[in-house]
Amino acid sequence: MLKKSLTAAMFLLTSLPVIAAGDSSAGQQKSAACMACHGADGKAAAPIYPNLAGQNEAYLGLALHAYKTGARSGGQAEVMKAFVAGLSDEDIDDLAAYYAGLKP
Repeated sequence: MLKKSLTAAMFLLTSLPVIAAGDSSAGQQKSAACMACHGADGKAAAPIYPNLAGQNEAYLGLALHAYKTGARSGGQAEVMKAFVAGLSDEDIDDLAAYYAGLKP
């Protein structure tokens, strides 16, 4: 029974998507365009925009990728799509690491 449980756990771990850890310092340097809406400290300038400070890194990366591919719609999705269109995967990982590391 233990062997089956370990095998199942290994299968689950190896089948999950790999989320690369970004470089927080590089993310800070790339965050200038984000500040107008999400604030210099990751705390939104207006209630319509979400706070990014302290948000889960993997979630932020997935959200940015979803905006870039058009998988996320509604709300400010079209605005975000324009902002993330030119970001590389590395840029997204770096921004996610930066905002995840800020104090909420």
